[in-house]
Amino acid sequence: MIHQAILGQDAHSLGRTFRLLGISAVAALGGFLFGFDSGVINGTIDALRDAFGSDDIGTGMNVASMLLGCAVGAFFAGTWADTLGRRPVLLAAAVAFIVSAWGSGIARGSLEFVVYRLLGGMAVGAASVLSPAYIAEIAPARFRGRLVALQQLAIVLGLFFAFLSNYVLAALAGGAAEGLWGGFSGWRWMFWMEIGPAVGFLLGLCLIPESPRYLVAAGQVGQAERVLASLTDSRTAAIQIEAIRETVLHDRKPRMADVLDPATGRLHPIVWVGIGLAVLVQFTGINVVFYYGAVLWQAAGFTEADALLTNVIGGCVNVGCTLVAMTLVDRVGRRPLLLAGALGQAVTLGVMAAVFSQSDRSPEGALEMTGTGGIVALVAANAYIACFACTWGAVYWVLVGEMFPNRFRGAALSLAGMTCWLATFVITITFPAMLDRLGLGVSYGIYAAFGVVAYWFVYHMVRETRGRTLEEISMDRD
Repeated sequence: MIHQAILGQDAHSLGRTFRLLGISAVAALGGFLFGFDSGVINGTIDALRDAFGSDDIGTGMNVASMLLGCAVGAFFAGTWADTLGRRPVLLAAAVAFIVSAWGSGIARGSLEFVVYRLLGGMAVGAASVLSPAYIAEIAPARFRGRLVALQQLAIVLGLFFAFLSNYVLAALAGGAAEGLWGGFSGWRWMFWMEIGPAVGFLLGLCLIPESPRYLVAAGQVGQAERVLASLTDSRTAAIQIEAIRETVLHDRKPRMADVLDPATGRLHPIVWVGIGLAVLVQFTGINVVFYYGAVLWQAAGFTEADALLTNVIGGCVNVGCTLVAMTLVDRVGRRPLLLAGALGQAVTLGVMAAVFSQSDRSPEGALEMTGTGGIVALVAANAYIACFACTWGAVYWVLVGEMFPNRFRGAALSLAGMTCWLATFVITITFPAMLDRLGLGVSYGIYAAFGVVAYWFVYHMVRETRGRTLEEISMDRD
């Protein structure tokens, strides 16, 4: 892990390393809120349907509305970050997290709820692209992958604590729709649990510096060198500043049009690779498990309490395997992990598809799984989560944070981030209809097929970035 890279350093070097870890941890809090905000909806779906009188379409919008906000936030965050700086945009996202968490809990109808969830989605979208990019821009190449993977660890911890919080609050209230403290329903408190870490994120951001890559692009070279010197040493900082200056535009700040290849006038090929990865990381169905886990397992014959507990188990697997990914990403590399993960997800999803397809149905059409079938499905689901967490879950965020050239990183992140969240929206909004019309078996068969597509795409389109500085990657991609 990261601590192995700092053994044997002198006191000054050790202090700089711990400063780097602290700054990265603050930025990664955006990932924690990303995960919590994404996962909290999981245990509230049925309660929201009852509270707001929602039909299937309304329920889908209650769940997926945040994702439209994510697409908007991700699209604008990169260009705003290139104009205003990474830190101010993250501060705005922290405020939005607080307002959204409070508003989602006080909502009295679907429209009001959707508005607050859209605002939270914009914050999630901004954090999803800027937190890993910020960490990549301050981290040394030798353990940049592990530091950026803190973002994914924070995401899965956010998901885990959302699942755990939902489970505990539902148990205390006797159900998500039942009254809890102050007479407010349990599902309202599920959303309010996010306020604490959101305030912590806001306060932490006030203590960290601006990204040195942004400062160079903004013409604040002296300030950029001071930031780098506080994280490395004066000589190394001066060398890095010169390398950064060679890979950014000198006469103006970056803009969205920079993603176009000057030779062809078309989108730069590396941006297309980022967009492809953004689609495939979602189309293998991971967020169906995270957003609809309780619904999925109830459809498979589990009680509400058992379904929520199953989410907690999945959350534990997710956290543990993300820690494994952090040890592998700088040792094995990005590309081998993506290839292995694509095949692993295809196989485990295929097993789930087979089990669900062979299960009996009640006269009402609900699945009636035998004890063996339920166990196999549960094991396969957690194996799928493990495959994702060890590979694509962590590596995707590492790769998009480092793969784009300095001169248009923000704009490319905007496009990749927007695509990722639009793909998540498509998956999330279509799953209830697929569940109703196609059943779990066919639905998971489709997601398994995308695992095969993901393997082909990575094999032919993705290049390794392990151990290379952002400037070396930039010069290779320009």
